[in-house]
Amino acid sequence: MVSAVQKLAVEDRYATELARLAAEDHDPRPEGWRLSPRAVRRFVLGDTDLDISRKYFGAGAMVDRAIVSLMGLQGLMLVGEPGTAKSMLSELLAAAIGGNSRLVVQGSAGVVEDHLRYGWNYALLLAEGPSERAMVPSPVLTAMREGRIVRIEELTRCAPEIQDTLISLLSERTIAVPELGSSAEFRAAPGFNVIATANLRDRGVNEMSSALKRRFNFETVPPIADAALEKELILRQVGERMADHPIARAPSPEVIDVLVSVFRDLRTGRTADGATVQVPSSVMSTAEAVNTAHAAVLAATYLDGDAVDSGHIARQIRGVVFKGDPEDERKLRAYIDQIARRRALTDRTWAAFCEAE
Repeated sequence: MVSAVQKLAVEDRYATELARLAAEDHDPRPEGWRLSPRAVRRFVLGDTDLDISRKYFGAGAMVDRAIVSLMGLQGLMLVGEPGTAKSMLSELLAAAIGGNSRLVVQGSAGVVEDHLRYGWNYALLLAEGPSERAMVPSPVLTAMREGRIVRIEELTRCAPEIQDTLISLLSERTIAVPELGSSAEFRAAPGFNVIATANLRDRGVNEMSSALKRRFNFETVPPIADAALEKELILRQVGERMADHPIARAPSPEVIDVLVSVFRDLRTGRTADGATVQVPSSVMSTAEAVNTAHAAVLAATYLDGDAVDSGHIARQIRGVVFKGDPEDERKLRAYIDQIARRRALTDRTWAAFCEAE
């Protein structure tokens, strides 16, 4: 029997930190919350005094506003470019506030009303008739009954009629079950709220109505502005991923510097010294940078039997940039010829990057 899993839920991965925060938490907390708002902030942004690791590397003021939103009766909508850690932030907040980050609806064209309300175990329904035992609660209904946070990923990928269902849920905080009787309903317990996410690149897929937008406080999650913080995050996440590969050697800071520089240059269209760069249509996010570094370490360890270098980064970065648009290959080639090769003249790490590419 397999005992290990590839990815633990946030509340399990950081169970020790959450327990430490709860033991030291003497601040006021809203009804239904497992931790106080101050402790939630410490969990997300870190606290060296309590040995709490920093997990989100964005602006603290935005995290504060998100926490305040979840104390009220409006939901929290996190929007931004793909790969800016919207989902990770929603998981962290759900785990710290409600103790459960696994109540989630993955938005898509296949989402139906049952995913937001309830369905039925048809074997029990036929055998016993309508009853609570025969109901299959949605993650939303479970969160309402238990006073937890429910996460709705990629909300704008849900059909408009499904989004409309959410309007009444956010307004009334009630799910009626007419099959159990005309007055049967479930009302939200204290602590219930909704965190939704949407990618800015999905605008036009299924636009949210103005009525639904009014039920949310919007927060834009930008890419990490500080290169040093982005480097720290990549090193930490790659280290966590490689925990199951004890023979692997961590990439050097110089190799990660090259990775971060390439991604930031291609993401912003401008290098640190002011040179203009053509931006590919692919998403050059921090999440993709972590994936690239992870793949480079695996290739170096298991294929080459060596430490990862910038050449491994160069070979893996192609899978990020080339995703269907032929122009992206030309843009990457231009970046290498005009920017990377100039740096390679005085930097051996950049030279290895150019040689491999």
